[in-house]
Amino acid sequence: MRLTPMWFEEVDVAKRRPEDPKVVSLREARALNPRPEAVSDDGFAAEEFLDPRDLVQVKYEMVRRVRVDGDAVSGAAGAFGFSRPSWYAAAAALDQEGLPGLVPERPGPRRAHKLTDEVVAFAERALEDDPSLRSVDLVGLVAERFGVNVHPRSIERALARRRGQSKSGR
Repeated sequence: MRLTPMWFEEVDVAKRRPEDPKVVSLREARALNPRPEAVSDDGFAAEEFLDPRDLVQVKYEMVRRVRVDGDAVSGAAGAFGFSRPSWYAAAAALDQEGLPGLVPERPGPRRAHKLTDEVVAFAERALEDDPSLRSVDLVGLVAERFGVNVHPRSIERALARRRGQSKSGR
């Protein structure tokens, strides 16, 4: 009997079966349901058109079941693999934004939340006072003054953005 490392078998399986193009597309659109197996609704499973991997379809149908078919929120949420608060969030998103509201937002911070205008202005003043300062030095000064730990590259990008704004404003 020949033993092969487990990683070799995984790579070999991946080579034999190409990934479903719909899964790739849903993943790129951030609309891939991370738990399609949790969708247990009989009506949803019976429809060939409906796909439990499509998160937008699943959420829409979950909301529709309550609003059109009159199902209970807790029952519909459970049958589609969600909690009651998730149903309310999906219903509100659908009301406010339509179908695009059912696509999850990108993860992570939406803006430079540590490098506020005050912090960047402080870094600019420090550079004006001592042009020999490097971004690593600015990290220490910012941490000491504001108690905020940032990456040197983040400071460099924030300062570059600020310089770009001041040039375009002239």
